[in-house]
Amino acid sequence: MASKRIAVVTGGKRGIGFEICKQLVSSARDLLVVITAKDEQKGLQSRDKLKALGLSENVAVHQLDVKNPTSIASFADFISTKFGKLDILVNNAGVNGIIVDEKNLNIKADEVTGVKQYMTKQIMLQTYETAKDCIETNYYGTKHVTEALLPFLHLSTSPRIVNISTGISKLENIKDERMKKMLSNVDGLTEEVLDEVVTGFLRDAKDDSLEEKGWDEPFSAYIVSKTVINAYTRILARKYPSFRINTVNPGFTKTQLTHYQGLYTPDEAARGPVRLALIPDDGPSGRFFFQTEETNF
Repeated sequence: MASKRIAVVTGGKRGIGFEICKQLVSSARDLLVVITAKDEQKGLQSRDKLKALGLSENVAVHQLDVKNPTSIASFADFISTKFGKLDILVNNAGVNGIIVDEKNLNIKADEVTGVKQYMTKQIMLQTYETAKDCIETNYYGTKHVTEALLPFLHLSTSPRIVNISTGISKLENIKDERMKKMLSNVDGLTEEVLDEVVTGFLRDAKDDSLEEKGWDEPFSAYIVSKTVINAYTRILARKYPSFRINTVNPGFTKTQLTHYQGLYTPDEAARGPVRLALIPDDGPSGRFFFQTEETNF
């Protein structure tokens, strides 16, 4: 097993995550991909799909709930015991932070910025509970999984981290001016700053004061969680210059997360993350991509 490169894809059981797994396994015989899923049985079903395509030889499956410290520790122990190192981490697991009335769903999309949604709060509802779950999953889940796996990435000769983001996570979409100022100060970005941003956002959500801060979108927690992930990517890239660490907007994709609305198929959306996962040692780091092209934060 030591001769193989090891890749982990969180939330790999379906949608973009599954396609990333499939394309990675297809890309090189020396690459073994670990599919993680909150429900391990669903992860095993995904492996069976790859088996039907003749691609299951270099696939492993393990349970991982990115919100559960015990689950994360168990997964890190699995990587340590089974492989002893990690070469690629794709942080794909995430939630949208909303409750949707699918019967009245109407979404329009923009190819560059991602999804622009025209609907009432009666159709798309964000509560404090869904906002909190979104921040805990998309930001803290990604952060805690990354922290747990960093020791094994350090043992790789070509460590890669790819964080899945979204087109609506650009700084221009942050409505709270204080928050935007904090996240725009690239030289001043720290994990403490990010914690302050999300703590303040959740406090406003709990106090029902988001509109006062300019948030009229009912999916503001999703925007904030992914904007903070973009900033976290920049912090990591600066901290670990020998790694290649990037964030990518795969495009508005037809998956369960978007209630199967979108412009792109999961196969098309996976190409950017896979390219970054396999990027050469002299490739960019700390950058933001729209699919395979670099874009601005």
